[in-house]
Amino acid sequence: MSAPLDILLLKGGPSAEREVSLVSGAACALALREKGHRVTEYDMTRDVAAFCKRLETRFDVVFNALHGHYGEDGCVQGVLELMGQRYTHSGLLASAMAMDKPLAKRLFAAAGLTTPSGRVVTKDEVLAGDPLPRPYVIKPPAEGSSVGVRIVRVGDNGQPFTEETWRYGPTVLVEPYIAGRELTVGVLGDASGTRAISVTELRPKVGFYDYAAKYTEGKTEHLVPAPIHKRIFEQALAASVTAHETLGCRGVTRCDFRYDDTGGEPGRLYLLEINTQPGMTPLSLVPEQAAFTGMPFPDLCQWIVEEAMAR
Repeated sequence: MSAPLDILLLKGGPSAEREVSLVSGAACALALREKGHRVTEYDMTRDVAAFCKRLETRFDVVFNALHGHYGEDGCVQGVLELMGQRYTHSGLLASAMAMDKPLAKRLFAAAGLTTPSGRVVTKDEVLAGDPLPRPYVIKPPAEGSSVGVRIVRVGDNGQPFTEETWRYGPTVLVEPYIAGRELTVGVLGDASGTRAISVTELRPKVGFYDYAAKYTEGKTEHLVPAPIHKRIFEQALAASVTAHETLGCRGVTRCDFRYDDTGGEPGRLYLLEINTQPGMTPLSLVPEQAAFTGMPFPDLCQWIVEEAMAR
């Protein structure tokens, strides 16, 4: 094992994913201490001056366990760059591009990856009616953990766009609903190359794979490795590596897919998004995949730190 490090671990923050980040941060702090490191936990706020003051005490590395706005979209990465502080996970530009779903979709399409078509709409544009034929999906253009996501189906009563729709900004991304299965792939990228870990199929017991299904124990069945056609399995692994490298991501990421096998296998795979700060909770998918391949959670956290230290 490498020498013990002084690590500042960022958690919490002011985003809609604060509670998940607190759990991720606590789990990572425990794992890093198990590896012998000295970990200082820091609950992020919007007080940039206080954060910069904290960084005046030099740390070997900052472990970013934040999710959502400010921690995952390039904001905190920019402060860390300005302060000359080494940190884990993706850099400023990759983080910002990945968080902007419409921009990331255009970049993925240019790289030859298949994503659902879609467009960004405003309140004024939706007053005339449905922006797409039903069924379709409504999602904030720059949130994670399925925050604010809604499926509008044929026969649904009432206005599909409610006040909750606009809680996260003046526009939303609308995409055709892709029938089939939910898949996800964890990716590890360091100086030696980029490799996909495995493919997990997610089977929610009720509804779709929303925020509650992601973070409530027992609501979703995780199948590792996913019981899907071998060609699609390999395609998902390859597409995840391409997405990671297209945006210039670093460290650990996770790609989410829809797999339409309603006409039989092999079906068609659609990349939905890439997560540059994937969950690190006891229920999270990347730690589960890593453990499946023989990398326990403390070793995964150690790998993340070592990747950052090697830059």
